[in-house]
Amino acid sequence: MLRDARLKFTRELSAQLVIRSVSETAIRVNDTEYNESIVLTPDDRLTMWSNKPIADLADADFGLVIDSKPEIVLLGTGATNVFPPRELTFAFARKGIGLEIMDTAAAARTFNVLANEGRRVAAVLCL
Repeated sequence: MLRDARLKFTRELSAQLVIRSVSETAIRVNDTEYNESIVLTPDDRLTMWSNKPIADLADADFGLVIDSKPEIVLLGTGATNVFPPRELTFAFARKGIGLEIMDTAAAARTFNVLANEGRRVAAVLCL
């Protein structure tokens, strides 16, 4: 006897916030679209982000991010990869927090993977 067994595969996501898409003008998190740069953890949107140039960033700009106690911070720098001052990376290292710099689309993909692995990740996503 042959049975028709249909299985539906679902992926259980542990993070409450999932980045659904990134475009030049918007970041979609769950069902909400943001038209400005934002800061996320797996469970919360912390704040909007200033449009301060990447080259001018300092560790003081990341106070709220650091307060969320991440093990790694992803800095999405827009459509292209732009590196902040080296001192910013050193400041994060002194705090025992990893800082990864990449374009915003790559940061969004990486955030989703790390968040769903249960990692303590924060993402600063610039448009």
